[in-house]
Amino acid sequence: MFSRLRGDFPILRARVGESPLTYLDSGATSQKPECVIDTFTEYFTQRNAAVHRGAHTLAVMATDTFEAGREAVANLVGGAPNQVVWTKNATEALNIVALGIDRASHGFGGEAAQRFAIGEGDSIVVTEMEHHANLVPWQQLAQATGAQLRWIPVTDDGELDLTDLETIVDETTKVLAFTHVSNVLGTINPVAELVARAREVGAFVVLDACQSVPHMPVDFTDLDVDFAAFSAHKALGPTGLGVLWGKAELLDALPPVLTGGSMITTVTMDSAEFMPAPQRFEAGTQPVAEVAAFATAIGYLTEVGLDRVFDHEVELGRQLLERIAQIPGIRVLGNAENRIGTVAFDVDGVHAHDVGQYLDSQGVAVRVGHHCAQPLHRRFGVTASTRASTYLYNNGEDVERFLTALAEVRPFFGLADTPAAEKAQAS
Repeated sequence: MFSRLRGDFPILRARVGESPLTYLDSGATSQKPECVIDTFTEYFTQRNAAVHRGAHTLAVMATDTFEAGREAVANLVGGAPNQVVWTKNATEALNIVALGIDRASHGFGGEAAQRFAIGEGDSIVVTEMEHHANLVPWQQLAQATGAQLRWIPVTDDGELDLTDLETIVDETTKVLAFTHVSNVLGTINPVAELVARAREVGAFVVLDACQSVPHMPVDFTDLDVDFAAFSAHKALGPTGLGVLWGKAELLDALPPVLTGGSMITTVTMDSAEFMPAPQRFEAGTQPVAEVAAFATAIGYLTEVGLDRVFDHEVELGRQLLERIAQIPGIRVLGNAENRIGTVAFDVDGVHAHDVGQYLDSQGVAVRVGHHCAQPLHRRFGVTASTRASTYLYNNGEDVERFLTALAEVRPFFGLADTPAAEKAQAS
């Protein structure tokens, strides 16, 4: 089935020089099936108009398209359409929550918003494996409010070390923000255990679901998180579109941080009243074509079945891990048992950027650098790594091409097959 799906993705027919394209960078952004591309074009040729602002036929069609996309997201991740806020990416979604809490902490939003107020004596907890998008906003919130920032450490196997969870997440904790799946290690974190601890101390839970929603069945209602964020472009959809999901009563109480048109009820020269969620967070002109295309992407993923996508990627990840371990001079970062098909590694004696350039010369596209997770890389003693991330359109041939090219990296740079560390130990 999954080999057949490759034909739905036009870009996978491309070549890099003389080599066929082997795309293993879906953790950064996914490729798009033809039906998603067609929807984007069709919207502009048949339905293009501003939403919520007109009574003419095109405006009604555009608005229906826009709200149908919201319903598609709700069907994908649980909850109701009014729990789905459109943002320009997941980073903006996470910032909306952090900045909304900041505004509430400084007296904005009225009585309903005071449940979010945070200050000196309070704590915010993240993890050592967070993407910068789910770390820096909380750093900024701590600095703005005087709260303490704490973090859950990572083990050598690339899993969260929950030994001191009850000490780190305590009665002072107001926010627990963590990633569902590590964008570097592929580790799937124990959401239920973390949420249970947050509930014991009355903390809000913010979930970064960027690497889970595209790859596995996810239901935010069942997970009992308060807020969650993910992006369309990692889930076969277009760039420029993200989702903030939240419990309805919390979204209605959270102060908006982007203000202007389309999110107000009444405006005078010295005051304004805001609409309930989700519109209160959607100021200005919205990316309607992107929403239409994402709805098509969701339909595609639903038809394939995210449970089958997950099983397929886990198998590809297993092949990658087993075979990489047989190549001398390569260290995989993390060894979590519960993971998606993402593998990050360090090549002894070769910088990650050089690894990526060599692989690219063989037609293999991977990610290099710190992957917006510098603290995690420091935890593993490296400044950068190379990451191969799979998706539903990858197959065994992609794995073989990648492994063949990877085995050639150290010899290409004139390095012996035996890593320097092993040589030193032997001598």
